[in-house]
Amino acid sequence: MPFVPAMWAVWGLLVLFAIILKMYVSRLARDEDDELALNESSEHLRVEQAAMTARLNRIQPVQRTLLWALAAASLFVLVYYVHDMVNQFK
Repeated sequence: MPFVPAMWAVWGLLVLFAIILKMYVSRLARDEDDELALNESSEHLRVEQAAMTARLNRIQPVQRTLLWALAAASLFVLVYYVHDMVNQFK
């Protein structure tokens, strides 16, 4: 496989994974409440919120790593094309 299509395929896959992960995180967080439950009758809400927060905290490093990988791949594509443009004008 030639280099340029492989480079774009890797970048495209990273974008696709980032979109899928963002949709998954937003699906998990849609029921998150920013309320403070003070009475004991709402203990089940507190447990649900704690479980949801734990899941979101587990996904956060994956999300951050994927974002950095996507940024690095985007920078690589940009540098590749700038280098190619400079070489064409020599």
